Amino acid sequence: MQQQSDKPGVAVFPPLFFAAALILALVLNWLWPLPLAGRGALPALELALGLALVLAGAALLAWGRRTMLRAGTPIDPSQPTTAIITDGPFRHTRNPLYLSLILLFVGLSLIADTAWGPLLLLLAVLPVLHFGVIRREERYLERKFGDVYRAYRRRVRRYL
Repeated sequence: MQQQSDKPGVAVFPPLFFAAALILALVLNWLWPLPLAGRGALPALELALGLALVLAGAALLAWGRRTMLRAGTPIDPSQPTTAIITDGPFRHTRNPLYLSLILLFVGLSLIADTAWGPLLLLLAVLPVLHFGVIRREERYLERKFGDVYRAYRRRVRRYL
């Protein structure tokens, strides 16, 4: 019997996947504008919300990344995990880095005033992230860490 690889086998590299989706949203918006905001106070509110989401996403990304580096486990989801991290943002969500990418994606889409990102492309991005990355990582972590991971999974939600 062949031994399974000590890697999660994720389908995509999430940061590049989100960057590609954002670029596609901006290109689509350039070709076929699909603005979110109308006239009046709505664009200012949209910009403020976009900036708040970008700042929150960047802060969560930095916190999660710092926590993983301190634990000595790779940030790259295609590399072997060396530890189950249960502190920092991982006390509140099992996927803070992926949540940060979602916040950044939606925030930047709001700033660009395009519905292509948060309303349309995100509907395609989220299933790929969930099934092609997160679920694969979860199966891998359960195989590798067994009861330790199962106990963590019972205590901490997948997303929020």
